Amino acid sequence: MDVTQLLKGVLDLAVLAALRHDDGYGYDILRRLRTAGLEDVGDASVYGTLRRLFQAGYLTTYVVPSDEGPHRKYYALNAAGRAHLDRSGKVWRGFVSTMDQLLDGTSA
Repeated sequence: MDVTQLLKGVLDLAVLAALRHDDGYGYDILRRLRTAGLEDVGDASVYGTLRRLFQAGYLTTYVVPSDEGPHRKYYALNAAGRAHLDRSGKVWRGFVSTMDQLLDGTSA
């Protein structure tokens, strides 16, 4: 199975989940996703997803000066983003449950 195709469908949810407890800048969020097991996620995909989620009104941003190079743009979940994460998480869990039943041969 091609993991990159699966990632396309769930990257928004993964990025929102990565920001659930702590704000983060682009590379930090990418690192969190890879550390969590999504090693195949691409840099450009994460940055594009962050832009899209911000434009959709699910994230806020702020800039923090950095001693190690350019300023970093941090992303944070706002109330709309948390609500979207909760809704999307429920849809995902339902989908996973259905797939598990199909794969286990226990579906009706």
